[in-house]
Amino acid sequence: MNEKRAMELPKSGIWLNAAPATLQELRGRPVVLAFVNGTSVWSMQRVAEVTRWQARNPGRLHLVVVQVPRFEFEREPQQALKLLRRHGVSAPIVLDAHWDAWRQFDVQSWPTLVLLDAQGIEQERLVGATGELERALNGLCEGQQRPLDEEGFGSREINAEPRLPLLFPGGLVVSQDRLYVADTGHHRILECNHSGRVLRQFGLGSADMINGGLGEAAFNRPQGLTLVRDVLYVADTGNHALRRIHLQSGQVDTLCGNGRAGDPQAGVLNQPWDSALNYPADVAVADNQILIAMAGDNHIWSYDLGSRELRWRSGAGAVEVRDGSGHLAAFAQPTSLVAVQQTLYVCDSLGSAIRSVQLRGDLVQTLVGQGPWESGNVDGPRLHARLQYPLAIAMGPDSPMLWIADAGNGSLRTLRLGGGDLSTVNLPRRLHGPSALSVAAGAIWIAETDAHAVLRFDPLSGELSDVPIEG
Repeated sequence: MNEKRAMELPKSGIWLNAAPATLQELRGRPVVLAFVNGTSVWSMQRVAEVTRWQARNPGRLHLVVVQVPRFEFEREPQQALKLLRRHGVSAPIVLDAHWDAWRQFDVQSWPTLVLLDAQGIEQERLVGATGELERALNGLCEGQQRPLDEEGFGSREINAEPRLPLLFPGGLVVSQDRLYVADTGHHRILECNHSGRVLRQFGLGSADMINGGLGEAAFNRPQGLTLVRDVLYVADTGNHALRRIHLQSGQVDTLCGNGRAGDPQAGVLNQPWDSALNYPADVAVADNQILIAMAGDNHIWSYDLGSRELRWRSGAGAVEVRDGSGHLAAFAQPTSLVAVQQTLYVCDSLGSAIRSVQLRGDLVQTLVGQGPWESGNVDGPRLHARLQYPLAIAMGPDSPMLWIADAGNGSLRTLRLGGGDLSTVNLPRRLHGPSALSVAAGAIWIAETDAHAVLRFDPLSGELSDVPIEG
C-alpha cells in the first residue's frame, strides 16, 4: 500500500507579497497550490475562479499561487509580482524561478491546481482551465468546521501598490485633442485632454457589467480601446464582453457578451447575451466590422455592426505560431490589433510574434517570431529578430511603421512594413510593463502599466515625458 505523504515547498521559492510560510505551518486548513504562469490568460482565469469561490466561502482554505516563469523577465521578483497583480491577484505568491516546486510536485502544465487537505496530503489535482472546480473545492472542505478566523493566511498583502490616479492602465487611444485611458485596475475609462486633465469618467469604478449613462455604467477590467468618430469601442476584458461608449451622450451599451467566459457562438445575435466571449483583449475596426483579439481562445473574431453577425475569422485555438488560411492558422494569445485597409496586424504575446491577417481570405502570415518558446531581445532582419512577450502595437496614419511595446524587454521597438528590420528605439530609460500604445498628434503615447502611468514620446526630439493624469 502506497501511503501518500505530506509535501513541502522547496526553500528556493521567493515569497513576493506575503511573509514566508511552510505548508506545515498552514496545516489545519486545506491548501490549494495554484501552479500558474502570469503571462497565461488561462492561468489567471483559473486563479480568479478560486478567488471567487473563496469570497463565497471565507476562511475555508488557503490559496498559494506558485508563479513558474515562461519568459526570462519573469524570473525577476518585482516583475513577476507586477505581472500577477496586473490581473488582480492578491493571494500569497511564491516565485518558483528555477522550476524546483514544479518538478517536486511533478506538475506537467499550466494551470495546475494541487488540492491538499488539512493535513497537507494531496487529495486531487485539476489540470488545465477545465474541471469541476466547485465540486473539488467543496469536497476538499467537506466536514471541516468553519474557522473562527475568516481572514486566514496572507489576507493582507505586504508592499501593496501605491495609491495613484491610475492602477495598471491597459488600454490607450489618442485623437487630435483627446486621450482615452482604460484604467484597468479601477474598472473605468477616462477621457482626458492631452495634458492629462480628466474631463469625464465612464464606469463607476467597481467591477460590474451595467449599461447606462454617466454615473450608471460599469466595466470590469477593461483593456483594448478603438475610436471611430464619436464612438469608443471597448474590450471589456473582465466581463468577457464587447462594449461601446457613445461619446456625445456618454451612454454605454453592450454589443456582445454575457459577463462570463465561454465559447463564442458564431452567427447573427438577436441579443448581445446570445453569445459568450473569452477574454477579449483588444479591438479594431475595418469595413464596419469590429475585429476582436480573443486571448482566451487564441482566435480572431469579427462582429458586424450592421448585421450583428459574430464570425470566427482565423486561429485554430492551439497556442502556436502557425501560418495558413483562416482556421488552419494558429495564434499564441493575441493581445493587440491594428487594422490598415484590408490588413490586420496582430500582436501575439505568448508567441513573442507579430502577425498579419489579410482580411480578404483571412490568410495569416508571421512577420516576426519563431514560436511560443522562442523569445529574446535581438534587432535586425525578421528571420533573426526576437521579441519577448510583446503586448501592444500601433501605427500612425502617415508612415508604414509599426510601433511595438516589447513588455518583456521593457522597450519600444519598431518594424518597418514591407520588409524592413526590427529596431529598438533609443529611450532615456527602461519601460515598466508597457501594454498599450497609440500614435497621434506627433507623438507615441504609452501606457506604462506596471508604473501606473501614461507617457508621451516625441520621436523627433527623443524626449520621454510623463502625462500626469489629474482630475
